[in-house]
Amino acid sequence: MGSNTRKRRTSPATKAIAAAAALALGGGGLIWANFYASAHESHDDAWGGRTKAAGAQVATISCPDVGQKLTDVPGRARTEVDGELANLDRQITEAYQRLATTRDAQARDASFVQNSILGPLKDQRKVIFDRIRLEINRAGGTAPGDLDSLTSCTGSPAAGNQTNNGGGQQGGDQNDGGMNGGQQGGEGGQQGGGQQQNNGGQAGNGPSAADFVDITKVQANVPAKPRRMRNASTGTFTTRCGVNANGNHNTDNVIVAPGVTNGAHHLHDYVGNQKVNAFSSNDTFLQGGTSCQNKNDLSAYYWPVVRVQDGTQDFDQNADGGGKEGNVGRILVAKQAQIKYVGNPTSKVVAMPQFLRIITGDAKAFTNGTANANAHWSCTGFENKVQLTDKYPICPRGSDVVRTFAFQSCWDGQNIDSANHRTHVAFADASGRCQNGFKAIPQLTMRLVYSVPQPVVRNGQVKNAYAVDGFPEQLHKAVTDHDDFIAVTRNGLANKIANCLNSGRMC
Repeated sequence: MGSNTRKRRTSPATKAIAAAAALALGGGGLIWANFYASAHESHDDAWGGRTKAAGAQVATISCPDVGQKLTDVPGRARTEVDGELANLDRQITEAYQRLATTRDAQARDASFVQNSILGPLKDQRKVIFDRIRLEINRAGGTAPGDLDSLTSCTGSPAAGNQTNNGGGQQGGDQNDGGMNGGQQGGEGGQQGGGQQQNNGGQAGNGPSAADFVDITKVQANVPAKPRRMRNASTGTFTTRCGVNANGNHNTDNVIVAPGVTNGAHHLHDYVGNQKVNAFSSNDTFLQGGTSCQNKNDLSAYYWPVVRVQDGTQDFDQNADGGGKEGNVGRILVAKQAQIKYVGNPTSKVVAMPQFLRIITGDAKAFTNGTANANAHWSCTGFENKVQLTDKYPICPRGSDVVRTFAFQSCWDGQNIDSANHRTHVAFADASGRCQNGFKAIPQLTMRLVYSVPQPVVRNGQVKNAYAVDGFPEQLHKAVTDHDDFIAVTRNGLANKIANCLNSGRMC
């Protein structure tokens, strides 16, 4: 089948948001902060970058993640199926935008969300499901029989989906006692088309004050590492690829949504391979050049950008995947980006296969739940004691924010990708062993360090909020952090990495 070249349409909801915001600013750029601001908020310089906590009304849309259920899609159908899954993401984005711009109507009519947003969304999803079923069957496969049970989406309050790391992170201490639902029920106003209540954040879709925690108040939670066995592969291999100082960005995701422009709905930083977009192929990767010092490392390393919501905007404030979809604020460039491969504590490793794809973490973990979540947030000086999954840390002065990723390190020995982009790789068990016949491969680890203006939480509001880019309905939750990787090497580098780890060297 031909490659999918669907392009994302500008939705009526997006146009409505753009028009209202432009009018509010006399036709200028789209400043989501102004559009979503409550009428009684002050805009003094001291708190111009503040965000508010979400209340208990319907705050976002939660839909079953169909892509994770499709584990057996024939290869001939995958391009088309991935394109249809991208259409589902677009539908959810447009439904969320409608939810965010109709708060007045929702307040007047208790059935508005169901009748005007969720009901039509279900019908739209059913059409896509029928096309997915047709593509799978046409290619000789068998679509899951329960697909239609996944058409319905629900409206969820922002506070209802939060997970708990323990260590006192869910309490009101980090918010000065100002996060109770009763206090927030009266937040609102009538500016910008009648937005009655927002979900915090400069764009009205997060983060909120509840998404931050003072890391000095969190109990230690880092478990001990597995004990090394006699056959362990104890070496390390570091590749230096920079921090994307040259601004190589796009909002595509060639792994999940090949051939679909803006398939990620959020902006990525790219290091390593320099020709990665929705239309890249394995041949493109080999011609892509690299930002890595080791020119044999053509691998693609990419992750969603982090922004500080201080009232400023960046180059993409009027763009799909950027400001038009609630990803706003100033993009932060990491001050350090360490990319290191480590071995297995129980066995030797085999070389990574060429063009292996791995996604770690879940960009939809806020609505999907934490089964595939793998976010780790901390601060310099605290990394060995505290790692946060569902909160952004407020670091003490002199300490920087740290994002870390540890990728799946077990491979099925056959496939460089899978229908749901997950089942061909797995995490080792608690002892470090690979299960189900999977083979240990070098474990890719990444450590990103950011100099972030210190957020200040006061009375349920946060100044200098920062957040990872994401799908708009995910409300910029910390738990949605994720990272992507495509292995591309030449001149035997993959074997050199494995040999370095197996021989216990630091390379």
